[in-house]
Amino acid sequence: MFVENKQIAIIGGGPGGLTLARLLQLKGVDVKVYERDVNRTVRVQGGTLDLHRESGLAALGKAGLMDAFKANYRPGNDRLRIVDEHAKIFFDEHAEEATSNFGDEWYRPEIDRGPLRTILLDSLAADTVVWDSHIVSLESIGNTWKLIFQNGHTGTADIVIGADGANSKIRPLVTPIKPFYSGVTILERNIDDAEKNAPIIYDLLKGGKIMAFGDSKTISMSAKGDGSLDFYIGWKADANWLVDSGIDFRNGKQVLDWFKKEYANWDSIWLELFEDGKNSFIPRPLYCMPLNQSWEAQPTITLLGDAAHAMPPYAGEGVNMAMLDALELSDCLTSEKFADLTSAMAHYEKQMFTRFAEVGKETLANTEWMHSPAGLEKILEMFTSIH
Repeated sequence: MFVENKQIAIIGGGPGGLTLARLLQLKGVDVKVYERDVNRTVRVQGGTLDLHRESGLAALGKAGLMDAFKANYRPGNDRLRIVDEHAKIFFDEHAEEATSNFGDEWYRPEIDRGPLRTILLDSLAADTVVWDSHIVSLESIGNTWKLIFQNGHTGTADIVIGADGANSKIRPLVTPIKPFYSGVTILERNIDDAEKNAPIIYDLLKGGKIMAFGDSKTISMSAKGDGSLDFYIGWKADANWLVDSGIDFRNGKQVLDWFKKEYANWDSIWLELFEDGKNSFIPRPLYCMPLNQSWEAQPTITLLGDAAHAMPPYAGEGVNMAMLDALELSDCLTSEKFADLTSAMAHYEKQMFTRFAEVGKETLANTEWMHSPAGLEKILEMFTSIH
């Protein structure tokens, strides 16, 4: 294989990057993962993940990690309630008997980001991950890459994989194509000990997930295994809203005052999400890469996950796409069927472009109609047809 005796550097230790490292190590490839977190004990932010049979679960299966996943996933956490702005329940999977299981097309088991990361980290050889490695730049030196990190350290690699997210430092070396604003911004936050700090919402959530729709706005949330809950609110806003709003997102009162105005037609039950002032809000204007993007393949550098195809979260495909990228890229890099590395990279990227064009189109459509007056009606139609 063409990557034999080559050092591969994966920039970014998210699910996509770690999955790729595991798959390559199973083939005997020399790989390092450079992650900006200080160490593995840093709390992983974000809501629970639902893994799909054809992507995230397929990658874990190929990585030999399904038993570990089944020991750590959260049965029942995938159960969804769809409500309106007054918290009236219109669809409730808690009222149904669970019949789906692994292997079923629509079974999408949930796992918290922290345990998934632990499963992947524990599967890697010792010292695979180099912590506190926030990439600043790359330099091409002969046939190798010099990696330059914020802490002053450097490294070298024959092949670089950018798995460093939507604000990738690696992407500009692959393509000048930039993302466009989707028209929707979200505010994200975690509430510790939700039973104590948001008891009404906690009871409504019932250990699962909630999607709330009303007035062309949304609130999405999920319960986590540590007793906390993650939520994000989404609404249509100008691209410069984050700066123009003047809000200090570390100040819960300022955010609450804004919410009362922006979500004026929503029931007061939702104010509970803002009353515990321990954790700051994270604002995220949602961007998407152009659906028709493409670039000329290079033999020693490529992208996966959000670095390759950032998109809004309204199809649940982000992590699944990243893990499928990892599966397909590992196959291409270790296959004997390609003439050279450039051909292997080109084949991987062609698959990725085609897949993203389809999934990205669906994601953008969801983002639009979910934040429209017909959002609740359309989501109910979709889940009714599935069930």
